[in-house]
Amino acid sequence: MIAIGSDHAGFALKQEIIAHLREKGTEILEMGCMDGTSCDYPQVAKQVCDEVTSGRAELAILVCGTGLGISIAANKCKGIRAAVCTDCYMAKYTRLHNDANVLCLGGRVIGGGLACEIVDTFLAASFEGGRHQRRVDQITALEEN
Repeated sequence: MIAIGSDHAGFALKQEIIAHLREKGTEILEMGCMDGTSCDYPQVAKQVCDEVTSGRAELAILVCGTGLGISIAANKCKGIRAAVCTDCYMAKYTRLHNDANVLCLGGRVIGGGLACEIVDTFLAASFEGGRHQRRVDQITALEEN
């Protein structure tokens, strides 16, 4: 299952991504803003990230205006490695090398077509481990301190 949430600025893009993923048969857990009414992205990030850290969701997608604010909030949650991606290369390598478990997108800076390609790339990639594990372990250690 993929958890997906947005604030009001990311609501329209979230809806496009959900439609795209449902077309592909992906199970979705939608959270956050449900109708475009103003809401606070830190609360949405926490709610969605809890689904990932509990194991109820494999990965997550968060959307705000730029992707930046919601990624900052998400990265405050223990066990989360959230990355803002604006192209497929970033989406692929944040999974391969950083073991990112949350993709963040900006509803005001990226179109639906590209966003769906980025989502597909993120979801299709898997962590390579190996030499990258050491660095992910160091990131995890930062959380502990």
